[in-house]
Amino acid sequence: MVNVTSKTGFLLMGFSDERKLQILHVVLFLLTYLLALTGNLLIIIVITLDHRLYSPMYYFLKHLSLLDLCFISVTVPQSIANSILDIGFISLGQCVLQVFFFIALASSEVAILTVMSYDRYVAICRPLLYETIMEQRACRYAVLAVWVAGGLSGLMHTAVNFSIPLCGDRIIHQFFCDIPQMLKLACSHTFINEIAMAAFTTSTAFACLISIVFSYVQIFSAVLRMPSADGRTKVFSTCLPHLFVVTFFLSTTGFEFLRPPSDSQSAVDLMFSIFYTVIPPTLNPVIYSLRNKAMKAALTKVLSREEISQRIMHLKVMFRL
Repeated sequence: MVNVTSKTGFLLMGFSDERKLQILHVVLFLLTYLLALTGNLLIIIVITLDHRLYSPMYYFLKHLSLLDLCFISVTVPQSIANSILDIGFISLGQCVLQVFFFIALASSEVAILTVMSYDRYVAICRPLLYETIMEQRACRYAVLAVWVAGGLSGLMHTAVNFSIPLCGDRIIHQFFCDIPQMLKLACSHTFINEIAMAAFTTSTAFACLISIVFSYVQIFSAVLRMPSADGRTKVFSTCLPHLFVVTFFLSTTGFEFLRPPSDSQSAVDLMFSIFYTVIPPTLNPVIYSLRNKAMKAALTKVLSREEISQRIMHLKVMFRL
């Protein structure tokens, strides 16, 4: 038994102490992780290889898939390893890195979803100015800002969170180093710095939400004025998946981080943590690929025997050179 009262790390309680349930957790999480890994990698590969998808919308989608891939890799592999080894110990260094990358990637995901909504707004409501506004350099700067903003948010949260003194056994009732659960271990409830940081993060997320809502109000107003039913269908096929992803991710994350803290563990905590850490990265590739004809056509082309044979021949020629 790991001495969790020491300052060397934390004990993650996970889902259950029963070995059968731990094995079930491993199987389910492993299958989910492999599905997310495969789906997001396919989107990245397809958008990179198919020149027909060289547009801002798919450029942002590729970075969303990269964020999803990294986001689910921060928590799920560690949880699987803990269940296999029947230990819940995570070192202080691992916990610091997990909190940093978790916050950084979650913040970047909110930012990229906001950028994607603005891209759809310009494409539908300002089509004549689309190529000017969403030109290649602007898209690159937007993605760079997304990653930098996420990194800064992760640094600030990590620095503030681990500067708070902790008391008692370092037991976290989660399958990863979750900030709301870690704050329950604080020696005092007067952690002003963390409250200020939470207020800053909440206001930033709320600003992103307002921007997304404004974009989609304008988009749906424009769609309803379209005389062509085919045009409306095309717009809905690209906008509705994005709107679903935004709503699901922000609502589940907001519920977990904004609700009043509780001293006892509940199934609701674990359920909602899965909703915003595991489900979105797994479902996003399915949602975007199934609702998008261009993505389905590109995926079929990339996975076709002829295309695979051409890629293999090309690689053989490259290695011969």
